[in-house]
Amino acid sequence: MTDRPTLTATGLARRYGRDAGVHGVDLRLVPGQVTALLGPSGSGKSTLLRLIAGLERPDAGEIRLGETLLSRPGHMVAPEHRGIGLMFQEHALFPHKTVLGNVTFGLKHMPRAEARDRALTLLRSLKLEDRAKAWPSTLSGGEQQRVALARALAREPAVLLMDEPFSGLDASLRAQVRDALTPALRAAGAAVLIVTHDAEDALAMADHLVLLDQGKVLQAGTPEDCYLRPVSLAAAHMLGPVEALPARADGQTVTTPLGRFAKPDGEATDWQLLVRSGDVRLADQGVTATVVARRFAGHTNAVTVEIAGPDGDQRLTVSHAGPIPAEGQSVSLVLDADRAVVVAA
Repeated sequence: MTDRPTLTATGLARRYGRDAGVHGVDLRLVPGQVTALLGPSGSGKSTLLRLIAGLERPDAGEIRLGETLLSRPGHMVAPEHRGIGLMFQEHALFPHKTVLGNVTFGLKHMPRAEARDRALTLLRSLKLEDRAKAWPSTLSGGEQQRVALARALAREPAVLLMDEPFSGLDASLRAQVRDALTPALRAAGAAVLIVTHDAEDALAMADHLVLLDQGKVLQAGTPEDCYLRPVSLAAAHMLGPVEALPARADGQTVTTPLGRFAKPDGEATDWQLLVRSGDVRLADQGVTATVVARRFAGHTNAVTVEIAGPDGDQRLTVSHAGPIPAEGQSVSLVLDADRAVVVAA
């Protein structure tokens, strides 16, 4: 495997009338790493992907692959000359070609035997070697997904762009295919960008995570950093349910319904404590609360409690693995300081 360049986007913007598809986006895709671009519908994810692929022209900023300029206003390298592979939601396998024929389709510049060997190696890595002679119509959705990936990787692109790659799969198959593809993506050595609206996919696959909303990057970092240390309520919401409790600044600390915690740097006057249901636990001692609802939720139970505070009563749902307390029962809550996330309101 040859060394592959890093793709860098700087100050990237694309506008549609009054609406900005993306503006001021910086992005870095590193060879051998999987980057997940996560955001809701209309956040600008697909626009950013199309800009990188060369399917749209930027209104500002630039895109480089190593030292090679791919895009800037007035300069545009055609998509087929970028060394970038694309894998869209629709796998678009050729129905009249076998699995092997689909994977070797883009390798016509190579000797036939060499193209066949490369394709079979990819199919073997994706556990599809025994389906090499099969027709696409006989494949399951997960198998079609893996064939599409093998075809995209066959030409050894410097960058691979994947647009909502698991959107057509049910939940159980989605996890199986995702777990099968992830090691193959890293082993391929390309810089991979997965565009998704699914937080579970992003957290499970990504080495680097970019949270995008309304055309702007809210936060970027490792999945752990983005999940455990969100920079805002909006960023936290992208990675799963979260509740915001009022926090009053008092010197270098904030007072919240769950206790006092360190105040981040910043000049904000209003603060919030962000809490996920698994971060708070029922304990023998802690902040007193009253159970107002309870619900069996499989291996854990969802317990909704009400906490009295200076800003009024606050409700919070806690995941609890032990016996379910009765409604109206008084319980004690604890939030460890290392799981307390305080952000500007």
